[in-house]
Amino acid sequence: MMKNQEDNCVNRARNKVFFIALFLLVMVSASFSPGQIEAQQLGAVITFQETISTDEEGGKLIFPSFVFADVFHNEVYLIDGRSRIIVFTSDFFPLLTMDKRSGIETPQGLTVAPGGRLYVAQSVSKSNPRNRISVYSACLKWERDIYLSGFEGADSFVPYRLAIDKKGNLYVTSSSSAGVLVTDGNGRLLYKLSPEEDGRKIIFTYVTIDQEGRIYLVSEEEGRIYVYDENNKPVMKFGEKGGSSGKLSRPRAVGVDHRNGRMYVVDYMRHTITVFNREGDFIFEFGGLGWGEGWFQHPIDLDIDNEGRIIVADTFNQRVQVFNSW
Repeated sequence: MMKNQEDNCVNRARNKVFFIALFLLVMVSASFSPGQIEAQQLGAVITFQETISTDEEGGKLIFPSFVFADVFHNEVYLIDGRSRIIVFTSDFFPLLTMDKRSGIETPQGLTVAPGGRLYVAQSVSKSNPRNRISVYSACLKWERDIYLSGFEGADSFVPYRLAIDKKGNLYVTSSSSAGVLVTDGNGRLLYKLSPEEDGRKIIFTYVTIDQEGRIYLVSEEEGRIYVYDENNKPVMKFGEKGGSSGKLSRPRAVGVDHRNGRMYVVDYMRHTITVFNREGDFIFEFGGLGWGEGWFQHPIDLDIDNEGRIIVADTFNQRVQVFNSW
């Protein structure tokens, strides 16, 4: 068992060293809000880099639904419609695939701890009738399953998106349950973040934590992003529900560029990436409904890597698009 784990780690390291993909940079147009001088300046520095549409065996990606840039180990994780996790190098070479043979059956989202441990949110499956968070070692070997408990509605709570803070605490959202669960690394409930709007408890479809420890929660229903500091104190909220430029129709995820603080929000219904500054002010957007480079068809997720590259799950175009941000 130990030798297999060591071999797996060695193979990952070798693949990362010997396989390098070439980059192709093509300028794409950005759509700007009238009169936004800053928007025009910043929109000019978003450039298309490449499209990822195949797995490690050359097969096509099927409806990619999740991307995660592991900034600690410079790897990219992708979940697609075949219920599998594909791990890419920082050069977007497909390194390996995790599927049923690895215990991956119904992945919804994932996060990676600084030490390399992988946490995967999984819903019920034929072999396991319980919702769970599956934990894998740094060598991507299954260690255990976490079954969330100790709160009202635990039996029906479906973990959807995950994030982990500097203390090793997990933040867990569900697309059908209000609030965000905060647990320790073993799944023991610590508390629940449950903000309200006009007396309504908010359902969050996404959570991420930036390098400063700030927590970002996305509400698709409210068309808004809620930001908390590392002590779970509210900092701000931004975004406005709507279907026009600068507004959010169906936001599904947010990524933060740690170099400049810009925040990128993927809008599922408007087929765009909407960009905000550090204060939550709209500055520009890019994309739109289409099939060519730089266009989207119901994008559902994104993340930002160490180089500021914007990695977008362009779901119904059945591909991942990568953009440079200067």
